[in-house]
Amino acid sequence: MSDIHPTAIIDGNASIGADVKIGPYCLVGPHVSLGDGVELLSHVVVEGHTSIGPRTKIFPFAVIGHQPQDLKYKGEASRLEIGSDNLIREHVTMNPGTEGGGMVTRVGNHNAFLTGAHVGHDCIIGDHVVFSNAVLLAGHCLISDYVILGGGVAVHQFTRIGAHAFVGGASAIENDVIPYGMALGNRAHLAGLNVIGLRRRGFSRDEIHALRGAYKMLFAEEKTLRERLEQVAETYKDVGAVQEIVAFIKGDTNRSLCTPRHEAA
Repeated sequence: MSDIHPTAIIDGNASIGADVKIGPYCLVGPHVSLGDGVELLSHVVVEGHTSIGPRTKIFPFAVIGHQPQDLKYKGEASRLEIGSDNLIREHVTMNPGTEGGGMVTRVGNHNAFLTGAHVGHDCIIGDHVVFSNAVLLAGHCLISDYVILGGGVAVHQFTRIGAHAFVGGASAIENDVIPYGMALGNRAHLAGLNVIGLRRRGFSRDEIHALRGAYKMLFAEEKTLRERLEQVAETYKDVGAVQEIVAFIKGDTNRSLCTPRHEAA
């Protein structure tokens, strides 16, 4: 049985699952769906065509699903889809999609969005991602599984960040970050691999050794990036993590590649 505070305003057309908790002064719109066990602590606004998966917990003053911050938006019924077991802290904002970006913003499962983080329209976010305080994600970004974004990180629109990557606090990301990479700085550069994260997630010594070898080969100063990429693909053809980097670099993108300082973007 759901527990809804008498000061909360819940539209009669909203879909409310079992064991949902809605605290004081929350507002839930007519096209919202809250999965089983969702908790809105207090003063939370959920609007638009928004679905929130089971056991997601949202803290006070978060605004979820209001119209996207895109001047081309004309009121189309775009969606925001949030998965299960997410932690959404105070003052987080998440926007739905737009006609120019597929009409949907999608957030996966088991993610943490800390105070003041923003998810722009048409973004796709994987699972087990951490947005530290005040992370700003512009529209159309792709954030893959297990990415960690440090406090105050700003990500340019259409940017991709590959799985298991780490971005240091206060970095400005305007180019794609490879899977397993570590990016740092204002107009961030690639600063090696996220080795600490790889160890924490159980990658073997051999896998990390292969990734290090591939990284050195890929960002050497000899030959072109395309030639080095083909060399990496052949040398490490049996290493799944390296092939993930190769596929990422070869994938469709609107941005340049985030590289070490000695490498031209």
